[in-house]
Amino acid sequence: MKHTNWKVSVFPTQILLLSFFFISELQAQKFTISGYLTDAANGEKLLNAAVFDAKTEQGTLTNLYGFYSLTLPADSVDLVFSYGGFSTQNIRFVLDRDTTLSVSLDYLALDEVEIIAEEVERKVDQTQMSTVEIPIEQIKRLPALLGEVDVIKALQYMPGVQSGNEGSSGLYVRGGGPDQNLILLDGVPLYYVSHLGGFFSVFNADALSSVQLYKGGFPARYGERLSSILDIRMKEGNLNKFEGEGSIGLISAKLSIQGPIQKGKTAFILSGRRTYIDLLSRPLSRAATDGEGSVGYFFYDLNGKINHIISDKDRLYFSFYMGDDKFGGKSTYEDDLGGESYDEEFNIGLGWGNRLAALRWNHLWSDQLFSNLTATFTRYQLRTDADGKSVTRTSDSTFTDEFALDYRSQIRDFGLKLDFDFYPSPNHEIKFGAFSTNHRFEPSTVGISSRTQETRQDTTLTSKIDYTWESGVYLEDNLKIGRRFSANLGIRATHYQINDQSSWAIQARTAARYQLTDDVSLKGSYSQMTQFIHLLTNNGVGLPIDLWVPATERVPSQDSWQVAGGVSASLWKDRYEFSLEGYYKEMNGLITFKEGNNFFFGGATEGTWEETVETGGTGESYGLELLLQKKQGKTTGWLGYTLSWNWRQFDNIELGRRFPYKYDRRHDISLVVSHRLNDRISLAGTWVFGTGNAITLPTAGYGALEDPLIPDSFNFFGGREGQSFASRGNSFAYQLLTDISYGGGGVELFENGRNGFRMQAYHRMDLGIEFTKAKKWGQRTWALGVYNAYSRLNPYVYYFENNIESFDASGNPVFKKNLTKLALFPIIPSISYRFKF
Repeated sequence: MKHTNWKVSVFPTQILLLSFFFISELQAQKFTISGYLTDAANGEKLLNAAVFDAKTEQGTLTNLYGFYSLTLPADSVDLVFSYGGFSTQNIRFVLDRDTTLSVSLDYLALDEVEIIAEEVERKVDQTQMSTVEIPIEQIKRLPALLGEVDVIKALQYMPGVQSGNEGSSGLYVRGGGPDQNLILLDGVPLYYVSHLGGFFSVFNADALSSVQLYKGGFPARYGERLSSILDIRMKEGNLNKFEGEGSIGLISAKLSIQGPIQKGKTAFILSGRRTYIDLLSRPLSRAATDGEGSVGYFFYDLNGKINHIISDKDRLYFSFYMGDDKFGGKSTYEDDLGGESYDEEFNIGLGWGNRLAALRWNHLWSDQLFSNLTATFTRYQLRTDADGKSVTRTSDSTFTDEFALDYRSQIRDFGLKLDFDFYPSPNHEIKFGAFSTNHRFEPSTVGISSRTQETRQDTTLTSKIDYTWESGVYLEDNLKIGRRFSANLGIRATHYQINDQSSWAIQARTAARYQLTDDVSLKGSYSQMTQFIHLLTNNGVGLPIDLWVPATERVPSQDSWQVAGGVSASLWKDRYEFSLEGYYKEMNGLITFKEGNNFFFGGATEGTWEETVETGGTGESYGLELLLQKKQGKTTGWLGYTLSWNWRQFDNIELGRRFPYKYDRRHDISLVVSHRLNDRISLAGTWVFGTGNAITLPTAGYGALEDPLIPDSFNFFGGREGQSFASRGNSFAYQLLTDISYGGGGVELFENGRNGFRMQAYHRMDLGIEFTKAKKWGQRTWALGVYNAYSRLNPYVYYFENNIESFDASGNPVFKKNLTKLALFPIIPSISYRFKF
């Protein structure tokens, strides 16, 4: 290797504390109880379920595959097995040998228990902080845009998580960008998780079993992103019987089926979703153009999984996902000029999508050692095809002109990961493992072909294809000292290689909890993260033309450190949970396009993307997050509040001064409420408020503008609203917009600089009601919803529009240039029909 760089910053005490892993405890004779916790109805594993010995007050949680191990002194034991929304089971016996004990719990229907979102372990008892977990069933009850249940949008209601734009399924966590989120589906990364330009995510809730988001205090088993880890797990399939569920809504339909291939041994699940927007848009567009043109768009998702029990110690899983967005358009034109004819045809196709697969082998080496070996594949690709042909015919000649354009961008990964869970005692739960991933980056390939009768030209502009390797090891120890103190200590070492350059990054992770009383605890965490991948984004809306590129010698990796502290409390006999966290995060190695450059201009498609970006940027984010949850009873929900600041700084932008990040949002409030009137009718409502996004307006304008930048006819649902602002002399000040007259010229100055203009505050209320009824064949539910119930015209983008203000002495119009907002969504009702059988 020609170049080797080291990024090392580890607490000296961290290594000493981790040595607990190698020290045997002096103890009396002990034995181990181990096994799996499952759902009695379908054999599905119960993740993070609690196993507790009431006699010794020792306990543990099941891992991501439903496995637990608990080592106790030889004596009588009183084991309690519990999981939120399921019956609790007690088993008493004398422990005098290592024992395998797998337990199935029964689900409690809502007419039997008034618990919707109870967690198996109180947050006040957990070492981990800065996490978000929302049960899938609760996500399905929340009102949603056009009735499309969306996991990502449900997470946006939590403190510290933002959506970015109106209706967007993006995630902006504690000041980070969308590229700084590691989004895992069954342990495999997904690089683009949006449909329809960001309005819906790729996750079909019917196929999912659990959702967990880490905002900080990251365990050492996760890495390679700066801001968050979103770990989503798919259902495994019913081992006992066939069942299904689905829905039909305004824009899409979906269906999931699952059942045994070999009862009690092998099961499958297959889940699909497809929109039918194209079935409406194609005939309407043909009718509007008298058959000369048509456009169509649709997206689909397909999830599948097979799990097979090889033996009591071995299990095999295969899971996959595939999804695409497809847009197509066609136009034709014919003209007869009398003795001469002209025919033209144009076609365009745009598509983007993901492919993902994982093959996983679980093995139980002993009652205390569990392993998981996973081979993964993932690919994200964007492709645009366009071609056109024109033919001009005269009485003595025919002239033909043709062209074709093929654009492609993709990233592809192959990975291998080996994870171990070791349970030496109830006071130590050790996780360690190794990983390796090969990335293939193809930032962009543009193929252009043109042809006339006389000439033919073929051109291919290809950015350099890069291959990189990320490999490493990790170790973490979740330890308990006494009844009140617990900690998770971890270390992660990653080796990165691209061409003949390589580097190491060693990252320390620490989280700790001290319980003041049985119902109040103090928590703190510190974590370092390194990211060897960048996202070149167009900073706009619409098509997903962002490019993933690797860290290089010229554009190094990103890294961050984050510290957080807070208090957690369980109130009124565990009916409520309260948490307050403060955090501070610094980021280094950020990039952005240079002034005047963007995706299309500056050479990004000519293999010189490194020359188009500013490097060495820094980011700073800090704030407070408050969460109050009601978790039991007929009425459940939460209130979240975030107070935050988010800054960026580059040497060659804004003269080196720091400026607000685009999604800097001072205040963010969310209120989510669900109420069950009875076992057939339930209500849900959400309300959100957020400070307006920070955006940059032009600093100068030159020459005459005869037409508005966007014509008057461009209007979504009457959502356009013209406004002129005068200077107010504070952070929300808008410089007076200079009039520009027809045929004249003028200059506008906006003194607040980059991202110095604030959009209007955002707020919205959504409401929903569900009617559920049992049928002979299963269950049906009618869901009615209203998005943006009081029709708030929240700004989506701002633009300038010229309006005639008066006429001069010569009769020429004098234009007034107004700043105008475009709002996408007024009040939107929805209806959907869901069923289970």
